[in-house]
Amino acid sequence: MIRLCLILISCLLLALPVFADEASGVVSWIYDGDSLKVDKIGKVRLLGIDTPESKASGRDHYYTSRYNLAPGMLRQIAYQAKKFNIDQVKGKRVTLVFEQQKQDKYQRKLAYLYLPDGRMLNLLLLQKGLASTFRKYRFGEKEKFLAAEQSAREKKLGLWQNE
Repeated sequence: MIRLCLILISCLLLALPVFADEASGVVSWIYDGDSLKVDKIGKVRLLGIDTPESKASGRDHYYTSRYNLAPGMLRQIAYQAKKFNIDQVKGKRVTLVFEQQKQDKYQRKLAYLYLPDGRMLNLLLLQKGLASTFRKYRFGEKEKFLAAEQSAREKKLGLWQNE
């Protein structure tokens, strides 16, 4: 009997990392285009994307120098990204999928966020031109994200409407 219990405990312990890579919860707050709060999980940063800030900040330089976007346009896109997130996920149960690095330096969870219908919010924001691909770090969906961003650029959506 003890041996059976030890085997069961060992199996459960081996399975823990699998379960730790995914979580679900209800979105209770949208901070901005790439950050939100999920009940019982905390603050989440959408992995692999970046959206403009709602107020002028040092991050503006990235968009103004790299993409030649005016500050007024950045505020407009920031508002649209936040509103899109509110419409898509606020008050809804979502699934979060984590990669190896599960937190950023601000202690936010880094995740791909899946809507109840199975679509990934991170990818939707890129497809609509409301986000750019975060290029500084490696992550599993980077090639897919770069392709979605390129498609939005070709269609002149959101951030790319002036190109």
